[in-house]
Amino acid sequence: MSIKFFTVLIYLIMCFSANASFGAGIVLSVIGVASIRKVDKPAHLLFAAIPLIFAIQQVSEGFLWLTIPYQGNLLTQKIMTYGFLFFAQFFWPLWLPIAVIYLEKEENRRKIQYLWLGAGIIVSLYALNGLVNHTVKASIIGYHITYEMDYFNSFRKYSGLFYVAATVAPSFCSHIKRMWIFGTTIIISYIITVLFYDNYVVSVWCFFSSIISMSIYIIIVHNSGISNPEYKVRMERGATIKAML
Repeated sequence: MSIKFFTVLIYLIMCFSANASFGAGIVLSVIGVASIRKVDKPAHLLFAAIPLIFAIQQVSEGFLWLTIPYQGNLLTQKIMTYGFLFFAQFFWPLWLPIAVIYLEKEENRRKIQYLWLGAGIIVSLYALNGLVNHTVKASIIGYHITYEMDYFNSFRKYSGLFYVAATVAPSFCSHIKRMWIFGTTIIISYIITVLFYDNYVVSVWCFFSSIISMSIYIIIVHNSGISNPEYKVRMERGATIKAML
């Protein structure tokens, strides 16, 4: 079965149970490994590793599904809650623009990318302060996990703008082929989540991580020298010359 099949499958069931979250972690790991194996330049590794990091985030929420109903697992629940929010609020606004910066070759575009990284630093530091100095709580409501984070109330409007700037804008300011696919999937997933799952944005947004990861695989494949016809011709010529010698 293809990666695309598993992506669609997880898209349908993700984030609604422990099994779904753990299953998503497995599928995202497969996509991540496939993406990394297509990398032919070290600078592409940060971007290609995104699905694997998504997998870790999904597994942490899987453990939350298992531990929230039982008061005896408070320590594990707390660790997984903060672990999930670490990725969701602190990690991604930093990692995504940095990953795109490493891909960027054009100096002028790279300078623009640093602006989005600046936005990411601001919102990530704010989130880190909240995670360190305030109490957060995860609870199951219906078929979703909701995260109570009071520290975001006063800065929510602005933090959302900074978050979007850091995670979406870099994709549309890059020269990398098909990078717009990555940005578009993030925008679509965010809009749908806000419209239909406003009370569960942090958790339900991961519902779309498999689709986002699939776009990463596509981008890596189309920008890999291994998939470039000219690259293949050069390799064949090199092999021919070596054989003649």
